[in-house]
Amino acid sequence: MMSLKEMAKRRLRQMLHVYTDDDVGAQLVDNLGHRAYVGGFWEAIGRLQFKFMIEQGLEPQHAFFDIACGSLRGGVRFIPYLEPRCYLGLDIKQELIDIGIKHELGEKLFALKKPEFVVSDSFEFNRFSKQPDFALAQSLFTHLTESDILLCLKNLREVAKPGTRFYVTFFETDDPVKNPVRSDPHAGFAYTQKQMSEFGDAHGWVARYIGDWNHPRQQRMLEYCIKP
Repeated sequence: MMSLKEMAKRRLRQMLHVYTDDDVGAQLVDNLGHRAYVGGFWEAIGRLQFKFMIEQGLEPQHAFFDIACGSLRGGVRFIPYLEPRCYLGLDIKQELIDIGIKHELGEKLFALKKPEFVVSDSFEFNRFSKQPDFALAQSLFTHLTESDILLCLKNLREVAKPGTRFYVTFFETDDPVKNPVRSDPHAGFAYTQKQMSEFGDAHGWVARYIGDWNHPRQQRMLEYCIKP
């Protein structure tokens, strides 16, 4: 009979590596569409992250960094809510942003709200025109190696201000696991609470574990604040 620990490990493997046509897997290719490419659950996760950030205090005048904004699953909600030039999205793929603007946001709202975008594979937050009040990386650290997580935290800390709050989701594991050796948008990475806290501590962030926030893939939420 399988032990509780073995069952937990099996469940973690399922969360990280088993997908259906409705979701996203290692075999995913660009021609499956921009909603599938960013992981599916378009409406559910879009609503979830918007509601969560409002509950954390995001107001229309705040500068908001949407890190790994993709094809604007969250952006289509944040951009209309925020004042012009207050949404700042970063992603590695220009084509995802372009498709998101064309097919999801619309040119009229783009012109009205003037969101700002940076395309970068090295977290070049210094290219943005503003410092963040809030930042969110929804389903980003779930695809990153430790070194890339540390780069993200380091570069964001360099442009952050005393009140900046950074929210990240991650796959949680009780014990450290062997993750892929390279960051991969279609592979899963898991970390312990202790590891996540240590990542932040290395670059001047204090971590606060939030945990379950009703994510459909059971990603956990964590907040980073600047060390006093």
